[in-house]
Amino acid sequence: MKLGCIADDLTGATDLALMLAREGLRTIQTIGAPRPELDLSGADAVVAALKSRTIPAMEAIDQSLAAAQILRTAGAEHLFFKYCSTFDSTDEGNIGPVTDALLTFTGSDFTLACPAFPANGRTVYKGHLFVNGVPLHESSMKDHPLTPMRDSNLVRVLQRQTKRPVGLVAYEDVEAGPDAIRAAFAREKAAGHQIVIVDALSDDHLRAIGLAAADLPLMTGGSGVAMGLPAAYRRGERNASPASTGFDAPAGRSIILAGSCSSATRAQVKAAIEAGIPTLRLDALDLASGAMTAGTALDWLNAQATTGPALIYSTATPEEVQAVQNRLGRMNAGEIVERTLAEIAKALPGLGFTRLIVAGGETSGAVVNALDVDALAIGPEIDPGVPWTRSLAGIDLALALKSGNFGTPDFFLKAWTMLR
Repeated sequence: MKLGCIADDLTGATDLALMLAREGLRTIQTIGAPRPELDLSGADAVVAALKSRTIPAMEAIDQSLAAAQILRTAGAEHLFFKYCSTFDSTDEGNIGPVTDALLTFTGSDFTLACPAFPANGRTVYKGHLFVNGVPLHESSMKDHPLTPMRDSNLVRVLQRQTKRPVGLVAYEDVEAGPDAIRAAFAREKAAGHQIVIVDALSDDHLRAIGLAAADLPLMTGGSGVAMGLPAAYRRGERNASPASTGFDAPAGRSIILAGSCSSATRAQVKAAIEAGIPTLRLDALDLASGAMTAGTALDWLNAQATTGPALIYSTATPEEVQAVQNRLGRMNAGEIVERTLAEIAKALPGLGFTRLIVAGGETSGAVVNALDVDALAIGPEIDPGVPWTRSLAGIDLALALKSGNFGTPDFFLKAWTMLR
């Protein structure tokens, strides 16, 4: 195995697995650390999807190190720590603390941090992260309910999370190609920097960064920076996989579960409602009071006569989210909704639902855990970073696990056209 990957949420793991598979590496995605009995012998890369983005830093470290040990024991030559392309974190972590722990685990004293994903509008220039051309602190991420991002300077953001000196490999070195990037790594390391933010404005930059970083014991970033790794590891043995436009899925009913409150998911929910998809909104205050339950939602769902998809969502505006958090507490509000969506998901197969779109990293993690899904085969890409997947064991399910920030407004409508 060339690459063992540790992702801090489920949708990010799927995004990374898609990137590696599309570029030619035989890739398996697992939910949580791989089970000992899972056969990984045919994999070039394994992506372990954790749920560690917003948990306490020490718990995130423990989970990440446990996964790293299993991947290393399974033969992984290099490790990759994957986090969100909007660098979702707080001053307490978890990106910095987990990176520190994995550097110690690998015995290394140098790595990079590059969340850029130009295909989804995430670029880094002079160490500053932009979202669709807008500085991170001016984007919708400034209102994220769990990890509000109020600083676009990633050198500053990461330095607040780690005691290791943080440096920068800027656009000029990246534009000059892999050799120049390697030279910049050496220069920054000589200057005492142990983690470097790396600029990237295009896929060509990401491929060059991947080629330059491929031999590092540990790499960190978004899925984009992994774009160049397969070419470095393939050594001409396999070409990138051809694009597929269809995907075999089990027969059954279709549903969308949306827990994300991102601007992208809000637009997708709006488009679905306008298209006439039957919808039910989960209200966190009603759930907390018992006025609404998972059973209420399931009764509503079973009463729908449509042959097309239905949508159950808790998506809300930043103002609505803040009002709920003021009443219930930040963590409690999210947990109530997640727990309800998980209860709904657990009952879905019994109602004939086998085709699911899930929006939101936290929501996706709760749903696959409720469905006892522990490994996924990667299918075709619906939008950048979001593929269809199919469960490899247990209940036969087709799953599209979408980061809240990803996808075009018509995502909930067009995804179904790819299933056979």
